[in-house]
Amino acid sequence: HALTHKSRAAEDPSGGVIDNESLEFLGDAVLGFVIADLLYREYPDFTEGPKSKAKATLVSTITLAGLSRDLGLGDAMLLGRGEAKTGGRAKPALLADVLEAIIAGIYLDGGIEAARQFIERTWRPLLGTLRLPGVSGGDHKSALQERLQAAGRSLPHYRIAQETGPDHAKRFAVDVVVEGQVVASGAGRTKKEAEQEAARLALASLTEPPPSA
Repeated sequence: HALTHKSRAAEDPSGGVIDNESLEFLGDAVLGFVIADLLYREYPDFTEGPKSKAKATLVSTITLAGLSRDLGLGDAMLLGRGEAKTGGRAKPALLADVLEAIIAGIYLDGGIEAARQFIERTWRPLLGTLRLPGVSGGDHKSALQERLQAAGRSLPHYRIAQETGPDHAKRFAVDVVVEGQVVASGAGRTKKEAEQEAARLALASLTEPPPSA
């Protein structure tokens, strides 16, 4: 059912073949939810804007079509004769749609957890390739490393400057050190969050113009 394009259903004289358009609708919603949840958990320090841009990239037709090709769904699609002759198996829109329909099929057969496992396994390699505004490789630490390397400087390292609060509500302060000097300090609820904030502030300091004499 998930693999059946409307062109195939239209060619069936019995009218008993159902296309996958309703499944595409459901799969789109399931995919959007799981990707939003994944971004929320993986990048807690990103604001809504960067998360929305990342989500749009991850659920775009181009991204879905590429993943669909990797999974071999183009060859598996059930197309009408006319659609098949005009290259339907390679059309990005059809490839994206069939992947969404497959996600819906997994969800209907196995529930949200089965769909989540499939989506996370399929999409996770793409997370590290995200290019967000002001962020390289999906995080400030990667952007800082690239900036320093481009300038011929040593790579940064991070050290915990302070740890406060009870176990259930700890706060961390982290220094980012470059060539023996603290260039910025950041705070957060986790070490990762504090390191990201320190890297963000370090990037900001590197882009500021030097003070005038």
